Amino acid sequence: MTAELPSETAPSGQIKTDYTIGRDNIEGAIGPFGFDVHNPVFLISALAVIAFVVFTLALPEQASSLFSLLFSEVTKGFDWFFIGAADVFVLLCLVLIVSPYGKIRLGGQDATPDFSYVSWFSMLFAAGMGIGLMFYGVSEPLSHFSSSLGGTAAGADGLRTDWAPLGAAPNQAEAVRLGMAASIFHWALHPWAIYAILALSLALFSYNKGLPLTIRSAFYPIFGERIWGWPGHIIDILAVFATLFGLATSLGLGAAQANAGLNKIFGIPIDTTSQIVLIVIITSIALFSVIRGLEAGVKLLSEINMGLAFLLLVFVLAAGPTLLLVTDAGDFLLAYLEYLPALSNPVGRDDVNFMQGWTSFYWAWWISWSPFVGMFIARVSRGRTVREFLVSVLLIPSLVCVIWMSIFGGAAISQVVRDGYTAATEAALPLQLFAMLNALPMSQITSLVGIVLVIVFFVTSSDSGSLVIDTITSGGKVDAPVAQRVFWCLFEGVIAIVLLLSAGGLKSLQSMVISTGLPFTVVLLVMCVAIWRGLASEPR
Repeated sequence: MTAELPSETAPSGQIKTDYTIGRDNIEGAIGPFGFDVHNPVFLISALAVIAFVVFTLALPEQASSLFSLLFSEVTKGFDWFFIGAADVFVLLCLVLIVSPYGKIRLGGQDATPDFSYVSWFSMLFAAGMGIGLMFYGVSEPLSHFSSSLGGTAAGADGLRTDWAPLGAAPNQAEAVRLGMAASIFHWALHPWAIYAILALSLALFSYNKGLPLTIRSAFYPIFGERIWGWPGHIIDILAVFATLFGLATSLGLGAAQANAGLNKIFGIPIDTTSQIVLIVIITSIALFSVIRGLEAGVKLLSEINMGLAFLLLVFVLAAGPTLLLVTDAGDFLLAYLEYLPALSNPVGRDDVNFMQGWTSFYWAWWISWSPFVGMFIARVSRGRTVREFLVSVLLIPSLVCVIWMSIFGGAAISQVVRDGYTAATEAALPLQLFAMLNALPMSQITSLVGIVLVIVFFVTSSDSGSLVIDTITSGGKVDAPVAQRVFWCLFEGVIAIVLLLSAGGLKSLQSMVISTGLPFTVVLLVMCVAIWRGLASEPR
């Protein structure tokens, strides 16, 4: 059974409920550190994370085998589910943009934005994709270009053994277009739609309906008052797990790439020890930012990092084949739109390696990040209309990702095709960005800027992720004791270190993100229904 929205709402459209924020919380202090946590969400989440760490450290071989099995079973068995669900999210966002619901303002008709456009966009982008674009901006276009150019191959069972997207490409020029289209596909509309769905639902039910800023609130149109009980507890616990492991995967990627850059510039060895030291150092910086809070911490770091990223983008554009990169960007956007229906098709495909190893993993990764990024976006988006919100969260970041991939990936592919420079293609994945920069002037300086970008994106992700997890585990409170945010910030670093150290490295991080993304995909699909019902009940 489902519960309908109450028949009586406040004049502003707020939901009438007997629940008050913090009703189920436990408050107290341990020495000088206060706590104010939701029972049982905090307790179950914290104990489960601690048990996971102990299990992984105590039985590393068994943990590694389990993680590999999870990765294989989920990506192969549920690839159609991830891809189909992401298509639903994109379609709903586009429908809402052009529907009358687009005029509804988050926070009520008299609400005004808390942040300027510059600060807002900086925080959206830094929290949403910073580390990933730095890591994959060069390597993914090169990979898809190479596999597309290599054509298709099949094993004795008839299944494709190549990694080319779709049916590969007939020639080099089309391999460039298909490789770039496949890369943009993983970073444009679909991932941002995943973030937008969760962020819009949280903002709507918190700012317009008067419910706590926590994941369960979005399910009030489905479960009614039952969201304050175990259905809501389970939803919030799933969100905590998805966020922790999604962040841990990104921290692992960031540490690997920063390690590679430091090796290039300073000769620091590329090994697990160096990456663990990096995680410890950067988590310490994130702790300092956590203590400073949203305005002084995340906002400031996000603005600095977006400025540096823009400068690096302009440098690569100016130092590379500028005219070619500019003209190709438009062609790559057209290629993305041309190949989009085929790339987003969830059934009847034979490019199983690409579909499962790339797309299925990516969608699970974005979905596992969605509680963290979505809640963070919701926290900084009060005062925007639904249309303004969706255009800004879905379309503009997608366009920025097209530009980023076109310039960084396009420059790397151009080096291969026009100059015969293959160092980036031959380099290890974390080194490919730096190998591409090495062919341009001032490579030492630009590589150092790249390392700084990775580190600061690392910090802003950990910082904002800690704020979000703390909000969920404190029952929607946004002013809980700082010690709780410190606790979660430390645990994000601990999980990344444990998985890198004891259970198969980055592969184990990817396995956990896939595993936690699967159940949360169901949560997001139900949330789509809740959004429509919530918007339908808004006064207009």
